[in-house]
Amino acid sequence: MILTQRNYRAAIVGTGAIAHAHAQAVLGSGRAEVVAVADVDAGRVSAFAEKYGVPSAHASLDDLLRKEEVDLVHLCTPPKLHTPLAVACLEAGVTALVEKPPTLSLAEFDTLIEAERRSTAHVATVLQHRFGAGALRLRRLQEAGELGRPLLATCDTQWFRDEEYYAVPWRGTWESEGGGPTMGHGIHQFDLLFSVLGPWSEVTAVAARQARPVDTEDVSMALVTFESGAVASIVNSVVSPRQTSKLRFDYERATVELEHLYGYTDDDWTVTPAPGQEAVAELWARGHGTASSGHSGWLAAVLDALDRGEAPPVTTEDARRTMEFIAALFASAFTGERVRAGQITADSPFAARMDGTGAPWEKVRNP
Repeated sequence: MILTQRNYRAAIVGTGAIAHAHAQAVLGSGRAEVVAVADVDAGRVSAFAEKYGVPSAHASLDDLLRKEEVDLVHLCTPPKLHTPLAVACLEAGVTALVEKPPTLSLAEFDTLIEAERRSTAHVATVLQHRFGAGALRLRRLQEAGELGRPLLATCDTQWFRDEEYYAVPWRGTWESEGGGPTMGHGIHQFDLLFSVLGPWSEVTAVAARQARPVDTEDVSMALVTFESGAVASIVNSVVSPRQTSKLRFDYERATVELEHLYGYTDDDWTVTPAPGQEAVAELWARGHGTASSGHSGWLAAVLDALDRGEAPPVTTEDARRTMEFIAALFASAFTGERVRAGQITADSPFAARMDGTGAPWEKVRNP
C-alpha cells in the first residue's frame, strides 16, 4: 500500500531546552514545518522564532489556536501545564505531542484519554527511545522468536543533577513535576524496557530522598514481574556522579545490552550469544545503521501514523501502562506493599497524586 505523504503544519508551545530538539526534528523531517510558536516569555519566544525562521509568535496556546491553522502542537512546557494544554488542543481538533512526563498523575492521564475520545484529534507522549534502530531491531527479533524467551532484565538510569538544577522553581515538587527521577528522567529507559518486554504484572519498590533539596524522591528502585514471566530491576537516580543509562536483556539465546547517556546509536548496543547460538549475533548485525534515538526517528513514526490515519505513537494505551507503573512504584515504596497491575483504581490516593498518602520523609518533617 502506497501512502501519500502530507506536509504538516506544526506549532511548538514552550521554548525551553527541549523545544530546540523538536524544532530541529520538524525542520529536518522534510514533511512538516513550524508555522507558530508560543511562550509566556516574550523575549525567549521572539529569539526562538527568529532562530528557526518561525513566522508567527504568540504569548499563549489559546492565542495561537485562535489565529493559526495547525495540525500538530508540540507541548514542551513544564509538566504541570501538559494536561490543560493538551486538552485545549484536543478540543480544537489539533493533535498534541506531549513531552514526558505527559501528566502529573494517573488521574490526569485518564482525563487526557477522555478528552481524546471526544476529539477528532489525538494525543501522544514523546518517548523517543522506543524508535532508535536498536530498539526496533530488538523488538523485531524478539517477536520472530529468534532470541528465545526473555528471562531477566536490568534497567538503570543513574544521572547527576545538582542543587543548581533544582533551583528552577518548578523542579523537585510533586505539584509541578509529579515526581523526581522516576517521572522525569528514568521514564525514558523503563518505557523502552516495557516496549520490549510487554505488560508488567506487579512491582515491589523503594524510593528515597538521599541528597537533593527537593520534595520528591531523588532515588527509586523497583523489582518488576511481567506477564511473560520475565523479571526485571529498575533503578532511577539523580545522585550518581558517573552518569549512565543502561539496559540489559537476558534471553534464552543471547544477552542484549545497551549503554549510553541521553541517546543511543547502533554502536551503543552489544549482543552476547549463548553457547551454540552464534547465529543471533549475525542476525543482529544485519542493517547496522548510524541514526540516533533522538526526536527525528520518533517524529518520522508520528508522521507515518498520521499519514495512515492512525493515532501517533506513543499512544494513550501505551503511555498509560508506563504511567500506571510509576504510580504503582510510588504506592509500593510508600506503603511497603507489593502492587499489582490494575490495583490502583480511580479512588486510590496514588491515582490522584503520585505521592499518594505522602512521602515518608515528609511525614518525618511534618508529623
